[in-house]
Amino acid sequence: MNFDEGLRLAFQTVKANKMRTFLTTLGIVIGVMAIIGMMSIINALDRYMTQTLSSIGGNVFWIQKYPAVQMGNLDRKYRQRKDLKLLHAEAISRRATLVQTVSAENYQWGKQVKYKNEVTNPNVIVYGGDQWWADVNGHNISEGRFISQEDLQHRRNVAVLGADVVDKLFPFAYPVGEYVQIDGKRYEVIGVAERRGNIFGQSQDNFVAIPYSTFAKYFGEDHSIGIAIKAKSTELLPAAMDQVVAILRIARKVPPGAENDFEIITADSVMDTLRNLTGFVFIAAVVICAISLVVGGIGIMNIMLVSVTERTREIGIRKAVGAKRRHILNQFLTEAIGICLLGGIIGIILGVTVGILIGQALKLPPVIPIWSVFLGVGFSLLIGVVFGTYPAMKAAKLDPIEALRYE
Repeated sequence: MNFDEGLRLAFQTVKANKMRTFLTTLGIVIGVMAIIGMMSIINALDRYMTQTLSSIGGNVFWIQKYPAVQMGNLDRKYRQRKDLKLLHAEAISRRATLVQTVSAENYQWGKQVKYKNEVTNPNVIVYGGDQWWADVNGHNISEGRFISQEDLQHRRNVAVLGADVVDKLFPFAYPVGEYVQIDGKRYEVIGVAERRGNIFGQSQDNFVAIPYSTFAKYFGEDHSIGIAIKAKSTELLPAAMDQVVAILRIARKVPPGAENDFEIITADSVMDTLRNLTGFVFIAAVVICAISLVVGGIGIMNIMLVSVTERTREIGIRKAVGAKRRHILNQFLTEAIGICLLGGIIGIILGVTVGILIGQALKLPPVIPIWSVFLGVGFSLLIGVVFGTYPAMKAAKLDPIEALRYE
């Protein structure tokens, strides 16, 4: 018997026992589907975050009071830190020789913006920034202009709108020159930011930017600010970060030997944190997939042992007409591998489908790693060989005379 004939017999067995085979291969289907689906999501997140952060620039970093990614309750040492203030940003701007621009920024989340009879949902972010805010944070202006030094000095009520806010308030009107209201205060619209799209299903265009001085006037100055900094070049980024850390430690009177009482964040550090988080997800997915595959393998062994019992007389007849042990062994082993491959193929199709659907739900580009498909096929073959060997050996060792007498 060659391999093709063995596969044909395997699929005849599947066809004769459809429900039993489906339930048996379910563990393999789920395991392979989970592998490909999770790898697709993780790769899509990684690629999307890389593209998003690279659009800001490789020479930009941020200073803030708290870590960029926080898990669970905030540690007490972070809560006890002193706030970052405008004077710290000014110290960096004066003393840091390797820095191109420094932008002090703050924000308030959950605001409504009104224009005549149109009102946004109460989920708009109001940013307070300076003339460098758009450049450092990777925003381009599509209409009008951005905040100027004069706007900051005179605390003008001017605003730059994100694309989502414009879509809601000005569906049929030109926004620049019009006036919107936030918390009852009127702001002249001086510009519109280019659309940046979503990240993790959250819009990056649902914001209003106003001068930092105006923000402090209406929302108070008793909050810790963020400081966005652009080094003079990507090559100078590490040296610029060291210089900024030294300036801040002096300005904030951090004792020698004590750890920094602020966080310094780069695009790479954010990506490393996210990769660590997705690494834990990957490990959990591997464990779940391994359990599913082992359960599927046990099911394969079970169905093959039942098949050996049901076909004992057939085995006796085959041996009586000259079949050797290796022929019987190959037949049943090929059947086990064929059933596992069938489950693996179904799992691959479902895994690719799940990866695409979840990517669309999260507004992420679909990324199906080819290696995960081959990994699914390899696991299916491995399960077939490992868990199909014992039933195949049991069939091969049957005594032909006893097998022919079996009823």
